[in-house]
Amino acid sequence: MSYIRKNLGRILKNNAYPGRGIVVGKSSDGKKAVFAYFIMGRSENSRNRVFTVCGEEVRTEPFDPAKVSDPSLIIYSAVKTVGNFVIVTNGDQTDTIEQSLKAGHCFRHALMGRTFEPDAPNYTPRISALLRLPKKAADFSYEMSVLKSADPKGKKCDRSFFCYEGVNGRGHFLHTYAKNGDPLPSFTGEPVPVKIGNSLSAFAEEIWSSLDEDNKISLVCRSYDLKTGESEQIVLNKYTR
Repeated sequence: MSYIRKNLGRILKNNAYPGRGIVVGKSSDGKKAVFAYFIMGRSENSRNRVFTVCGEEVRTEPFDPAKVSDPSLIIYSAVKTVGNFVIVTNGDQTDTIEQSLKAGHCFRHALMGRTFEPDAPNYTPRISALLRLPKKAADFSYEMSVLKSADPKGKKCDRSFFCYEGVNGRGHFLHTYAKNGDPLPSFTGEPVPVKIGNSLSAFAEEIWSSLDEDNKISLVCRSYDLKTGESEQIVLNKYTR
């Protein structure tokens, strides 16, 4: 039942390694669109990252450039804005979606040409979200997608898309891994309905404090006032320069 909303903090505390996660939804009072994106890591290469902000864009960057062994899947734009659209993803598909929107195409069109990450044997799913910021708060909507391997050898890709109308106090949580493991098992099912309050700082604290202390790396939370368009943002990094 989609109207039943789970406690996000409790979900995170019960999973030592959800990997990378996206939450999108609407504040309880219906005044704001909200999203969060977090990254985690087990290897030294994955943990060697911070979120940096440049205008509306949020990027992953190396904390210590000298320790980077392979930047291809860990350095990317996580958040970009195109007009009244906000893109949030766990990889370079952010750029693919941006280019598609600028060409007049849609979220689904952009991702039909992409697959999961080529990091065998995990084949990490690509997770993505697109927020539509309307002129009327009641018209806020968002889409989410997960691209994951359909077989153990990574020969085929399953692409799932989910479309949601904004509901006061409701968000949806999508993450890359079902749990810790070796290889890491991919997320299954639909994005999980979760509760969202009115305070962005409380939302950020709920996520950050619930993530496994050893594995968490960075978090960005942002809200948009659906009447004025004004935004608020919180960025937390485990490692600071």
